[in-house]
Amino acid sequence: MAEQKYEFIGKCLFFPVEGILVIGDLHIGYEEALIESGILVPEMQVKDVIEDLRKIIKKIQDEKHSIKKIVFLGDVKHMFSWEYIEKKNFNKILEFLNEYVKEKDIVIIKGNHDTSELGLPLKNYYIENDIAFLHGHVSYPGAFDKKINFVVSGHLHPSVTLAENPGVKKESYKCFLQGKSKGKTFIVVPSFVNFYEGIPVNEYKDDFWEDFSIIPRKDILNFKVYVIGEDKVYEFGKVGELN
Repeated sequence: MAEQKYEFIGKCLFFPVEGILVIGDLHIGYEEALIESGILVPEMQVKDVIEDLRKIIKKIQDEKHSIKKIVFLGDVKHMFSWEYIEKKNFNKILEFLNEYVKEKDIVIIKGNHDTSELGLPLKNYYIENDIAFLHGHVSYPGAFDKKINFVVSGHLHPSVTLAENPGVKKESYKCFLQGKSKGKTFIVVPSFVNFYEGIPVNEYKDDFWEDFSIIPRKDILNFKVYVIGEDKVYEFGKVGELN
């Protein structure tokens, strides 16, 4: 039996055959931005990211797979201007990941928050076999070559807002999105920020959508939703079917 093309593991996407671990928007520096705005939060982001990644990598190893490459889908930093603390904290995460892969096998896609001051090489998109990886705010023709079957993006910070019964308090959950658009299979990866669930895709407004995503709103409505639970990822039907 052929091995499945990809797997949802925690907040990450993993391609077993290629050995590629995909990490969504980190937004390192988000804590500092909150603190500067007067919201007091404990500075736990780097510690939490490393701990979450450690668990994800262990699960991959337990499944007898190996990680050959790591792809960051962009927005590894949060502030639009350059901040020293962001570079310092991201380097701590890279040091941890270097225990598993070589530096040359870590690919960083340029997101709309990322700048060259990060001090690391950034790519507009990256292609491996029939998979294209990009942030998702700009559509690069090279990422939609006819040989590409899968397009992996971040940027949307997808989540869903769910309630057991009408009128009951709603809860938000990070999720993956998967569906067809532009003749390709798209997979949208959630953000990796722990204390921010994301933007509920079942509450997106059309006027918000036009300038934000390379995936048309009409296509997103037919994308399948995979909600991240405490123990596993659950399929929740299509975006357009969620209340």
